Amino acid sequence: MYYSLFEIFAVGIGPSSSHTVGPMKAAKRFVDNMAEQGKLSKVSSVKVYLYGSLALTGIGHGTLDAIVYGLQGLTAEDVEQGKDYINELKASKELNLGGARNIVFSYDDDFVLEKKIFLPEHSNGMKFVATDGKGKIVLKETYFSVGGGTIVREDEIQHRIDREEYKIPYQFNSCLELMKLCDNNKLSISEIVIQNEKAIYHCSPTKNILKLDKIMQDNIDIGLKKSGYLRGGLRVKRHAHEIYERLCASFVDNQTDSLTVLDWINVWALAVAEENASGGKMVTAPTMGSAGIIPSVMRYMKRYGKFATLKDIERASITFLTTASAICSLYRSNASISGAEVGCQGEIGVACSMAAAGLVAAMGGNNKQIENAAEIAMEHNLGLTCDPINGLVQVPCIERNAMGAIKAVNAARLALHGSGKHIVSLDSIIKTMYETGLSLNSDYKETSLAGIAKNALSC
Repeated sequence: MYYSLFEIFAVGIGPSSSHTVGPMKAAKRFVDNMAEQGKLSKVSSVKVYLYGSLALTGIGHGTLDAIVYGLQGLTAEDVEQGKDYINELKASKELNLGGARNIVFSYDDDFVLEKKIFLPEHSNGMKFVATDGKGKIVLKETYFSVGGGTIVREDEIQHRIDREEYKIPYQFNSCLELMKLCDNNKLSISEIVIQNEKAIYHCSPTKNILKLDKIMQDNIDIGLKKSGYLRGGLRVKRHAHEIYERLCASFVDNQTDSLTVLDWINVWALAVAEENASGGKMVTAPTMGSAGIIPSVMRYMKRYGKFATLKDIERASITFLTTASAICSLYRSNASISGAEVGCQGEIGVACSMAAAGLVAAMGGNNKQIENAAEIAMEHNLGLTCDPINGLVQVPCIERNAMGAIKAVNAARLALHGSGKHIVSLDSIIKTMYETGLSLNSDYKETSLAGIAKNALSC
């Protein structure tokens, strides 16, 4: 099943695609549905029930805040940076439902966190119940946030894999099929994606791809400038700014060493991950929790790749992101990118795999080398648990972005030094990742009930 590049790389509010972006979309869709049915004027109150992982880590992940934005009819692009929507709501106890009318809403009482209930369809479940002045239900809907900001309603979830296919020239369900399409049509993976995107949107996707690239690169620059501590109670200090200043000083003093490039990759990834943790406007790549890997590896490519002109860099960036998109499409079709479903291997692991493949493509590698890089990167993220301390996308998430970026570059370099011939296929590693994720104890899948989240503050 082909997923569009613009589904995979989407703009949203941090810090989590499944716990922030998805719930915000679900809340807005719920309100939009009431408006379309002419029911909005009947609503006096709304109650929101969060289940499983959303209930256990929703406060730390900003889920409740995101739902408030969605209930107000806001998209990520509508949210004004610096405006304190939440404290305004808490003070007034009024919510501007759908941007159309005020209703009474208590942040403390109208969210119900069902921490012990995991809905069978998916661990990221949420139910919205709107009632009138007499307590009669106006509309009730249950949604699931299934990863990368994608949402499905209860009646749709059984069909999320078998959804209607795009009308595209090159449909593929596995890496083997993708490779055959490339061979038979004498096309690169990037060219396959560009042709598919043209068919979906009836125009060239390159300008919009470069816009996404700019947002991601801007997030590096924004993160490098900020200092202080991240919100949430752990007192996690932003490190990117001070590391960046030391690197700049070392460069001026000619004190760099042969491994300084690793420091730059690290600091670029940290900058984005810290900005995400602060709730900034981000691009899912493919999730918010892993949003630092691809921008960092792309900055490495732009800084250290041998490109003669700006146009060459732009072409390389497009090749990188389109190739990475195709790899993610395989994971979304045959596994998952949800930390609540398969652990952090579905987020950091997939982002690492995408970045490795994209880098090889941008540096002129062939299709088999691209597959090899993607496989190597995931192979060494298998079993990665998702256990954020206090449900915050901070520890170990921020450093994991830096480690994922380094792994991606190394996987790409290993693949480029090889012929492309390899024993373990990408299809087999995706299947292995999914099976591993399903076998993980649920405590290690974005619940903050075990692992680092349990032991770090008690030992």
